[in-house]
Amino acid sequence: MPPRPTGAPGAPPASGGPTGAPPAPDGAGFLGWLRTPRPDAAPGVWRFGHRPRPDEEPEETPARQLFSGALIAFLVGWLFWSLLWNNYLGGYWMWPYYVLTPEEWAKPLTPSEEKAGFVTSTLYYVLVGGGILLTAARMGRWPEIWQRYLAPRLRRPAPVTGAAPATPEEDPAQWPQLRAAGLLGAADRLTADARTGLMRDVDHARITRAWQAVRAGRQSMADFSAAVTARGAAACLHPSGDRDLPGRAAPHDLLTAQVRIGTTADDSRNPYRFRGAGLGLGPDLLGTSLLAVGPAGSGKTGGLVRPVAESLCLQALAGRAAVVVVGAAGAGLGAVDGYDIVVRIGAPDSAHDLDLYGGATDADEAAAVLAEALVGDLTDPNPGGDSRRSTTVLAQLLGPFRTVHGRFPSVPELRGLLDGAPGPLRELRRALIDAGQDGMLRELSARERQLSQPGDVGGVLADRIALLDRPAFAGFFDTSGAAAPFSLRAIDRPVRVRIDLPQRGHADASRIIARLVLAQFTACVAAREDRSLFACLVLDDATGVITPEAVRGIQRLRSGHAGAVLTLRTLDDVPRPLRGPLLGAIGCRMALAGLTPWDGQDFAEVWGKEWTEARDVTDRQIIAETPLGKTAHALRRVITGRSPTARAVTVRQVERERWSASELAHGVPAGHAVLSLTTVRGEHAPPLLVDLRG
Repeated sequence: MPPRPTGAPGAPPASGGPTGAPPAPDGAGFLGWLRTPRPDAAPGVWRFGHRPRPDEEPEETPARQLFSGALIAFLVGWLFWSLLWNNYLGGYWMWPYYVLTPEEWAKPLTPSEEKAGFVTSTLYYVLVGGGILLTAARMGRWPEIWQRYLAPRLRRPAPVTGAAPATPEEDPAQWPQLRAAGLLGAADRLTADARTGLMRDVDHARITRAWQAVRAGRQSMADFSAAVTARGAAACLHPSGDRDLPGRAAPHDLLTAQVRIGTTADDSRNPYRFRGAGLGLGPDLLGTSLLAVGPAGSGKTGGLVRPVAESLCLQALAGRAAVVVVGAAGAGLGAVDGYDIVVRIGAPDSAHDLDLYGGATDADEAAAVLAEALVGDLTDPNPGGDSRRSTTVLAQLLGPFRTVHGRFPSVPELRGLLDGAPGPLRELRRALIDAGQDGMLRELSARERQLSQPGDVGGVLADRIALLDRPAFAGFFDTSGAAAPFSLRAIDRPVRVRIDLPQRGHADASRIIARLVLAQFTACVAAREDRSLFACLVLDDATGVITPEAVRGIQRLRSGHAGAVLTLRTLDDVPRPLRGPLLGAIGCRMALAGLTPWDGQDFAEVWGKEWTEARDVTDRQIIAETPLGKTAHALRRVITGRSPTARAVTVRQVERERWSASELAHGVPAGHAVLSLTTVRGEHAPPLLVDLRG
C-alpha cells in the first residue's frame, strides 16, 4: 500500500478534545495533555486526570436528619442565648467579666472609662455568643452541610490539564530523559515542536518508543539523534508515513496506552473507589485477552471492538503494537484508510490476498494450522480432544506435494487430493518416483491405503475445503507465487491489518477463515523472537471459532505478549465442555445487557462469591400491661393505624454471588455491561457495572 501524506488535515487533537479538531496553534492543547497528572490506579481505571477516592465509602448522615439536627441545634443555641441575655438564668455568666475588668469600668466616671467598658463588654458578649454558636454548629453538623451542599456550588471546577512543573527536570515537555543522555539538540527540537503545535500524542508515543529501542540497544543513539534533530516531531515515522488516524471514535491516552470505553456506574454494587471513574483498556489488560458476550445491538462492536481496534492502530503508528481485526464487511470497524492492509475475502477489488498456510514452510506446521481451520469445530470438545488425525492426513499430502512442486497446493489441488481422485494422486506418485523421494512416497502410500478404510477423515476435510473452492473465492488463497498474499507472520512488526469476511451465503466459509486466522495468529505469536511488540487479534464475531485447540492457544498468548478480543452473541455458540475452560483462559470478561439467564449462570460461577454484610430486621409487637400503657397504645393505633412494634436488627456475614444469573439477565440497564479485569501482572478488578455510553 503506498504511503499517504503525513499530517493530514482534520486529524484528531493530541489531547482529549473533540474528535476531528486540529491541535491548538501554539501547542497549548498538547502541552496540557502531556502535563496532566496520571496517578497510579486500580486496574481498568482511566488514569488521565484521575482523582483517587478512598477504598471505603464514608458514612453520611441522611439529608433529612442532617438538616433537622442543624435546625434544632440552632434553636437550642438561640434559646440559651436569649435566656442569658434576659437574665432568666441569673447574672452568673457575667462573673468572669467582672473579675477581669476594673470596677471603675462598671460605673464609669470619665468618657475614656465609659468607652473602655463598652468595648470590653461587647467583646465579652461576642466571645460568649461565639462559643454558643460554635457549640451549636458542632452539635448540628453545620460544616458537613457546607461541604456537601454549599461549597460544591461555589467552587469552580478544577481544570483537567496540568500546569508546567516548577523545574525543567520534572517537565515532560522538556524531554528530560534525552537531556540526561546528552542529546540536548534533539531535546530542544522536540520541545520547540511541542510549543508550536507541530507535535501530537502519536508523535510523542512514537519517539518515546524509539528512545526505548535505543536504550535497549536495538537502535543506534547517533542515528536517533540525527533523525530527531533533522525532522523533529516527524522523526521515526511508521512505514506507512501516517502520523494519525483519519478520525477517532473514542478518547485515547497514548501516554498510558489506554482507550476509554465508558464510565463505572455510581452503583452500590460497585466498590466505592471505582464509582464514577472512567474505564480504560490497554495492553496490560488485553494481554490476558477479553471476551464480551451480549445479544445483537447491545454495543459489542460500537462500544468495545471499534474503540479497542482504534487504540491498537494508534499504538501501531507509535511502533508499539501490531493488530489484526477480523469482522464482517461493513461491520463498522473503522475507515479503510486507518489500516495498512485490508484483505476483503471474496471481493474482486481486494488489493490483498490471504495466505492459506500462514507463511509456513514446514508441512507438519501448515497441516496443523489448516486442520484446525477446517475441522477444529468437529473435534471432541471434552478434555484430551484434538485434531491430530486430520493433521496427519493433511501432512501426508502437503509434504509430498511441496517436495515435488516447491510450494503447497492451491485450494482446488488440495480438494482433488483429499477426494482421492486417481489422477492427482497418480501424478504425484509418479513425480515422487522420478525424484527419488522414498520417504515422501511412503507418506503418500499411507494416505492411499487409508482412503478405503471406514472412518477416514479425508472425506470430511474434502467437504470442508470445498467450501473455499467456490467461484467467489477463485482469486484468493493463491500459492503459485504470482502474488504475495498476506501472512500473519507480519505481526513481528507494527502493522495494522483488517480482514473482511464474506457475507451472504458463505457463513460456513467465514467461520473456516476466522478459525484459520486465529490458528495462524496463535502459532505466529509463539514463534516470535522479539516480543517487545504487543500483538492483538480482534475478532468481532467468534461464533464457531472456539475449539479445544483455540482455547489452548489463547492460554499461551499471555506469555507471548499478545492477546485476543473475542465477542459472542451467546455462550451457546461455544460447546458446553469448553465454556468453563474458555472463561478460565480469558482474563477480562464482559457481560452486556440482554444476557440470557443460562449465560449469566456461567458468568456468575466464574466470578465466584464474596463475603458481605446481611442485615435482618424483625418487628415485634409490644404488649402493654398497665392501663395507662394500653390507653397509649390504643391511641397510637387509632392515629397511625398500626400496632406499636419494637424493631430488632441482626447483622451477620454471609457468602453471596458477586453477580447472580438473575441480576445479569434482568438487572443490567441498556447500554451497560458488567466487566471484570485482570492484568498481565495478576492484579484483579471485581465485576464492575459500566456505562458504555459515558
